[in-house]
Amino acid sequence: MTQRILTAASKAHSSGITVLTATGELDYHTATELRAAVDDAAFTADGTVIDLSGLTYCDSTGLTVLVTAYQRAQAAGSPLALAGLSADLTHVFEIVGLDQLFTLSPTIEEAIKSLRR
Repeated sequence: MTQRILTAASKAHSSGITVLTATGELDYHTATELRAAVDDAAFTADGTVIDLSGLTYCDSTGLTVLVTAYQRAQAAGSPLALAGLSADLTHVFEIVGLDQLFTLSPTIEEAIKSLRR
């Protein structure tokens, strides 16, 4: 069995928006990395973008972490957008209806623009 790896990091964009970046495989074994980044992130009124362009895999546990991030953003009054979803992950979001919950953008910059509307 190969070891699954996920890295998650948070940084402030020059616009004031927090950008969380997840890279690797987001599943049961690695979701704690993103969950910790979500817990530590500053969900401010400027907004938050979660960049998923570096994901190679996402299972239902990963989706749950993203829904938790949405709930945290809502409680903080912080707009939230997801950026860089692959075609496969976008399809999964559409199947389970998460495309109705999240603002999905192809890039971080477009996600930031969507939060400013």
